[in-house]
Amino acid sequence: MTNSFADFAKAKMLFVIGSNMTEAHPVASTFVKEAVLAGAQLIVVDPRRTPLVDFASLHVPIKVGSDVAFINGVMNVLIDEDLYDKDYVASCTTGFEQLKEKVAAYPPERAAEISGVSPETIRDVARRLAAVKPAMLIYTLGITEHICGVNNVLSCANLQMLLGNVGFECGGVNPLRGQNNVQGACDMGALPNVFPGYQKVDNPEARAKFEQAWNVPKLPEKPGLMIPQMIDGLLDGTVKAFYVFGENLANTEPDIRHVEHCLDSAEFLVCQDIFPTETTRFAHVILPAAAWSENDGTFTSSERRVNRVRTASAPPGEAKPNWWIFRELARRLGHPWKADSAQEIWDDEIACLAPSMAGIRYARLEKDGIQWPAPSEDHEGTSFLHKEGCFTCGLGVFSPVDWIPPAEVPDKEYPLVLSTGRRLYHYHTRTQTGRSQGIDDLLGEETADISPADAADYGIGHGEMISVRSRRGEVVVRANVTEQLPKGMVWMAFHFREACANWLTNPAYDPKTQTAEYKACAVQIAKLR
Repeated sequence: MTNSFADFAKAKMLFVIGSNMTEAHPVASTFVKEAVLAGAQLIVVDPRRTPLVDFASLHVPIKVGSDVAFINGVMNVLIDEDLYDKDYVASCTTGFEQLKEKVAAYPPERAAEISGVSPETIRDVARRLAAVKPAMLIYTLGITEHICGVNNVLSCANLQMLLGNVGFECGGVNPLRGQNNVQGACDMGALPNVFPGYQKVDNPEARAKFEQAWNVPKLPEKPGLMIPQMIDGLLDGTVKAFYVFGENLANTEPDIRHVEHCLDSAEFLVCQDIFPTETTRFAHVILPAAAWSENDGTFTSSERRVNRVRTASAPPGEAKPNWWIFRELARRLGHPWKADSAQEIWDDEIACLAPSMAGIRYARLEKDGIQWPAPSEDHEGTSFLHKEGCFTCGLGVFSPVDWIPPAEVPDKEYPLVLSTGRRLYHYHTRTQTGRSQGIDDLLGEETADISPADAADYGIGHGEMISVRSRRGEVVVRANVTEQLPKGMVWMAFHFREACANWLTNPAYDPKTQTAEYKACAVQIAKLR
């Protein structure tokens, strides 16, 4: 996030796109509701009528996968009606003429044809956004989990720069992370293309610094593999050993049957986790890890805030802290590490090697944590990035993009669109929440959410068992007939194994991030006879 959660409640205009905040980020959504109750405008752009729509000034139910076309249409209006922030664009950005040329091909009428909302709605959104400054843009996985996820993100950034909203309190581009400490994991270099602090592995200076710090003669010069490449590598033998750390791939990846075939083909599979999962069934070695409440360390939230985590109870049995497991493996492979605690890892390594976190020390994290960048020990942290349009790279770069359809669209055989996400009561694949009787009492099975119109067309009653089939598989699940869904759309989550949406989802990926298109695939439904 460029900004902070505290800004949500103070904002005067919030533009939420591709984010079911009330279920996926319920705490953050309360701040948005507070802002609305204090008089803020809220625009929700989502194919479904999610609970947050009840607080919205305007709901824009675009078609699944039409985000780029819709945003380009909004920017077309902003430029055509001279509503954009000309001073900001002139002084803080570059590439405006290319953006102008691109969005000229998306007048409201064309954007409406692609997105399924009226031209007047597109004009209304543009005028509302231009009338209140600054406005906050918030998105989640509804933007990123597409084959055009990168382009969707670039579109959000283009819009906010065009409006002059980046670099100010209560503005910016604010992605809400999908899982606990995803931000922290990325910050620490748990990505194939960067070292800690987002220093690129193909940068010779960065490599030399880490080679010296880690006492190794040579680090790889090119980025490593993405998850889909690793999984497929198990089949052809290009990946010999696979180490899965805190991830339940056999439920979270698209096309579960293919994933399980790959995992079963692994020569050597190690799983490090706190509970048995569908993935640990394939493991040759399982390393029992301590849970968050059994650890001492740090987590970093979506707003870049580094917080302390303290041990509340001892790990059971043979479970050990994750850092201890990694250190012991390194030692037994002939590379001893000096650090003997989470504090030493942070103070003696992370703060020394990652410039954006150089000023963060354990002793400074006793209260409410610190938001990076914090380049020195007297720096209080950064509540919002790119202050007053002064971007880290100099000028903000407009990146014009075209709309492309999802990899798989409805046809005669598979006439409906399946989109997936999370439900309030369960977390991810229920590795933890599925062991809570109380939570299972609140939500004990998956449903396929369908519209009343589709229910009538297929003769399906609310609560009846139906089949949902894609080109990859079939699940039997209870129908939930709801006004939240538009005609032609099915919505499911991936929490429950038997009716997991990922038996159906399409293993098509964004070419840059290799993020799967969980939000769109073609399905058919049928009432069970």
